Amino acid sequence: MSKSEINRISREQTADALALLDRLKAEYGGGKAFVETYGCQQNVSDSEALSGMLARAGFTPCDSADEADIILFNTCAVRENAENRVFGNIGALKHLKARRPEVIIGVCGCMIQQEHIAKKIRSTYRHVELVFGTHALARFPYLLSEALSRRGAVMDVADSAGVIAEGLPYLRADGVGASVSIMYGCNNFCTYCIVPYVRGRERSRAPEDVIAEVKALAAQGYREVMLLGQNVNSYGKDLGNTDFATLLSQVAQVEGIARVRFMTPHPKDISIKVLDTMAAHDNICKQLHLPLQAGNNRVLKAMNRVYTREDYLKIVQAARERMPEITITTDIIVGFPGETNEEFADTLDMLEQVRYDTIFSFIYSKRQGTKAATMPDVLTDEEKKRNFDALLAVQNRISKEINDTYVGKTLTVLTEGVSKTDEAVLTGRTEGGKIVNFTGNPDCIGNLTRVTITESRTWSLVGEQVN
Repeated sequence: MSKSEINRISREQTADALALLDRLKAEYGGGKAFVETYGCQQNVSDSEALSGMLARAGFTPCDSADEADIILFNTCAVRENAENRVFGNIGALKHLKARRPEVIIGVCGCMIQQEHIAKKIRSTYRHVELVFGTHALARFPYLLSEALSRRGAVMDVADSAGVIAEGLPYLRADGVGASVSIMYGCNNFCTYCIVPYVRGRERSRAPEDVIAEVKALAAQGYREVMLLGQNVNSYGKDLGNTDFATLLSQVAQVEGIARVRFMTPHPKDISIKVLDTMAAHDNICKQLHLPLQAGNNRVLKAMNRVYTREDYLKIVQAARERMPEITITTDIIVGFPGETNEEFADTLDMLEQVRYDTIFSFIYSKRQGTKAATMPDVLTDEEKKRNFDALLAVQNRISKEINDTYVGKTLTVLTEGVSKTDEAVLTGRTEGGKIVNFTGNPDCIGNLTRVTITESRTWSLVGEQVN
């Protein structure tokens, strides 16, 4: 298969895999499985599929590796810190494996799709016996069968343009919201990013399959869906008969879905049609996560982002013209190779111009195999840390100033449950994605609730339910 082709797993192949899981349940079922996820929402979605397949094979999910019969780490390759945490946690399981040799320990996901990482796992962590990459998700029943039959170490890290598999079982957490992957992979090759190498090329699910999944979630009682993709605005380009705006509108019309969100759009691909679709549907959340990454045009070009700060500001203006109440969030990389202090100042300027509600930021992390990994630095680690702290200080001020404007207003909150820190307090999110902790009747959990905001904090709001 060439890199440009998309391998769509047939319904018959999926049925065979599910039948295998049923046979595994009859032979090996009754144990427990622990799945730990690192990284993005797409990884969370993949873990839900892995958990669903494990449950179909008779393994009940549990919250601790110590009590599990199967342990899976679903990994992230975006930053070095996440990789180091995985290595540390894998190493700590060596003693557990010595005490309970029957335990199956597996590592999967984006880290493993990198050849040098897969080799390190096999050579250094010999107690890990199940190793597979992102492209092997649909083959997991067969890999699990090999591991359970104790045929030795099982490894599947084959390079691939990626596959589409429909009909896999998902085990989602209880709650009001669920994520739905609409596409996989990425064609953009930003110079700092490993994702296209570990997730493969862009490939879209058929719109009828997406809609069917959303309808099933609505029937199960989920009130909110998050549409996922590395670049959702590229959805449908490989299909030829649809686009993201069309799919977004179709999802919004599914009965029972109170809110629709999506992530992540690429600024170079977001269209006016998408913004118009957002504005036209009351249940499409007026929230836009629009990754900037850097505010300087030279740095953006070095990142291969294919837009300028001026292009970006036009998108923000167009969004706010159509949806004045929209909340905008972003991603920022500090200390990209070659970035100077003067160029970083342009990023601070963009924070002041756009006035983001929230940012997700980190110091650049070198990724082996990417173009940026060979670019020279001009700033010291101390300068990068100082710039990072300055970025957070500016954004914290802006976030608090924005949240202050909500005090006294009555907002609609989708109540998610009881606060983890105070059982007397309920928690939920506004249409714009802001966390609201409030006093109210627990009967409103799972429903849209009117809440008057009484206090603002940097990252959340406090309020009281309107009777």
